[in-house]
Amino acid sequence: MQQLHLIRARRLSWRDVPDPVLREPTDVLVRPFVAARCDGDTLPIHRPVSRVMQLGLHTGHVDPVVAGICGRVPFQGPFAIGHECVAEVVEAGPDVSEFVVGDVVVVPWAVSCGECARCRRGLTAKCSTTAAGVLAAYGFGPASGGWGGMISDLVRVPYADHMLVKVPAGVDPLRVAAASDNLADAWRCVVSPLVERPGGSVLVLGGAAQSIGLYAAGLAVAHGAEVDYVDDDLDRLGIAEGLGARSHTVTARDIQRGRLPGRRYDIVVEASSSAAGVRAGLRALEPGGVCTPVGYYVAPGTKVPLMHMYANDITLHVGVSHVRPLLPDLLGFVARTGFAAEKVTTVLADWDQAPEAYRARTIKLVLQRPRLYAGRQ
Repeated sequence: MQQLHLIRARRLSWRDVPDPVLREPTDVLVRPFVAARCDGDTLPIHRPVSRVMQLGLHTGHVDPVVAGICGRVPFQGPFAIGHECVAEVVEAGPDVSEFVVGDVVVVPWAVSCGECARCRRGLTAKCSTTAAGVLAAYGFGPASGGWGGMISDLVRVPYADHMLVKVPAGVDPLRVAAASDNLADAWRCVVSPLVERPGGSVLVLGGAAQSIGLYAAGLAVAHGAEVDYVDDDLDRLGIAEGLGARSHTVTARDIQRGRLPGRRYDIVVEASSSAAGVRAGLRALEPGGVCTPVGYYVAPGTKVPLMHMYANDITLHVGVSHVRPLLPDLLGFVARTGFAAEKVTTVLADWDQAPEAYRARTIKLVLQRPRLYAGRQ
């Protein structure tokens, strides 16, 4: 079968690899027909970071946990890329009871069993059964397990009755193309905090985590929040406005100096992927507020204003996104409300164009191809 591989910065290609097979009776094989590029994938695609990050690991300027996720030479190609997809089931093991051939499903980016203590606590990205190292995940290379990437003709999914979540009838798969990771990541940043702070105010610091910040702005508006979105990119600012947020042109230097809209917020989503953004976001909170950073922070230490946090009862929530527990509520919300997550998509390309399209400097790329079982949902 064919599978998209990152060879090195700015170069991707299809590789012929063996077809996956069912290894356990609880496995399924799925065929992705919609795939989205995660915000984090743009780093190794657009920048030759492998050797630089290797040097940073050696000199102590990059946190060693990066090697556990991405290898001792981080993002060294070739490796199968892609960890956001909507797929259809093409084969199911004998012990799979919840899915049949033709079902349309979201495959979470992190591989989990659903039964270990961590999974039962909702920490599915830290499953103790599947994660031999830091993570077990699709699309990050061998250090995160031999799971391959989702831009493939076929993908093996273990523990299928736990892992997979059906796309509700009537929901366009293109609308939930990023549910495997970025859309769900945005959901956890704003929806749960808003339950505790109904009608609260939300600040999104836009930037490197491009689509996550925009999804978060739109989801917060859809849940009744007042939302300010700050960024220096005109395209992202326009999309944020289209999702109902108030947009403000704010540069990286402004963030560095703490120059943000003149108010305090209940929730901050830090999507600029900068230490300065974390500090500015924490200082922008109302007492009792919560800040969730969603970018890559690879330095071994990031300064935060601890005394300010102490005095104002501030929560800094840092961690990988545990997608699987969120998907039923997220997909149900999209089905009920018609939340237009596709407004964030800026390039929609044919599947066969993946090597070229994946290199595009755009906010959110989505690939598509025809389904095999188009008459089923």
